[in-house]
Amino acid sequence: MKPAALAAALVALACCAKAQGQSFSELALDGRPERFERLVAGAKEEGALTLYTSIPEKDMAALTADFHKRYGVKVNVWRASSVKVLQRATAEARANRWDFDAAAISSPEMEAMHRELLLQEVRSVHHADLARDAMPSHRAWVPQFLNVFVQAYNTSLVRKEDLPKSYAELADPRWKGRLGVEASDSEWYCGVLTHLGGESGAKLFRDIVATAGWSVRSGHTLLANLVASGEVPLALTAYSYRIEQLKSAGAPVEWFGIDPVIGRANGAGVSRRPPHPNAALLFYEYLISDAQPLMVKMNYLAADTRIASSLRGVKVRFIDPRMPLEELDRCAKAFDELNGGRGTR
Repeated sequence: MKPAALAAALVALACCAKAQGQSFSELALDGRPERFERLVAGAKEEGALTLYTSIPEKDMAALTADFHKRYGVKVNVWRASSVKVLQRATAEARANRWDFDAAAISSPEMEAMHRELLLQEVRSVHHADLARDAMPSHRAWVPQFLNVFVQAYNTSLVRKEDLPKSYAELADPRWKGRLGVEASDSEWYCGVLTHLGGESGAKLFRDIVATAGWSVRSGHTLLANLVASGEVPLALTAYSYRIEQLKSAGAPVEWFGIDPVIGRANGAGVSRRPPHPNAALLFYEYLISDAQPLMVKMNYLAADTRIASSLRGVKVRFIDPRMPLEELDRCAKAFDELNGGRGTR
């Protein structure tokens, strides 16, 4: 072997040895493109990973099947609400158990996981493609897709020309018995109040509830289905992607946006101590790259800004995931108080 070739080979071996000796945090922060092939090889050896998520079961099944087809790595999914995922991961870490490799839940709970030191900061070449307004500066998690709170209506029961153009128009007796909200959407409520003006906005919503009232339902999927069935003619806090899914299935539903339109990210992050480190990072990379077009096919709003959005020019104001927990609690209490006496079903 020529001296130059021998030197190159020795350098390559040294680099490889160094890479193999990296700690997990070093591996996660190694944002060079060549890391990807190492992750693929390592993930195939590990064979599986565990994901904690709030994404609907059928949609998650499509993503994990695509990932397995690409890399031969199985994804074991534990699914619950974002709050329950946060509670489980926190409780396990405090008991010195680290069962999850990756998490994909709503951004406020992702941020709470970051505050609890459950997540590992990651560097990736794909970060540059993600929605900047929804990106936290610390990179312990990043947006996987965007959830936008829209107003949805049953097209057989509500005419397009009768749709309210402002929240003030909902404080009208003609909407009595026709409105619905999701029980846990306090972030939407406080997001709207931020732009309508604190107390004046709160008074407006009290007027809406006093004049027209609204039914309070648990679960965005349930609320969207009730719009499709006609039980709730107009929902104020539907997810745009779910309405698009129902439209694609032939349901008589459509959505529109009353300004301000509030959005939040659904985040993806990696455990600080994952049992399957290579598979965890590979799945993270997958969610923010190759999975993005697949999510669009399922009517989600991609976090990848290069992909066309179904929002059709709607201006979205994103909830700041760094909102203090005390403020989140205050929002939840205020929204619960607004919903008082009607209960959830």
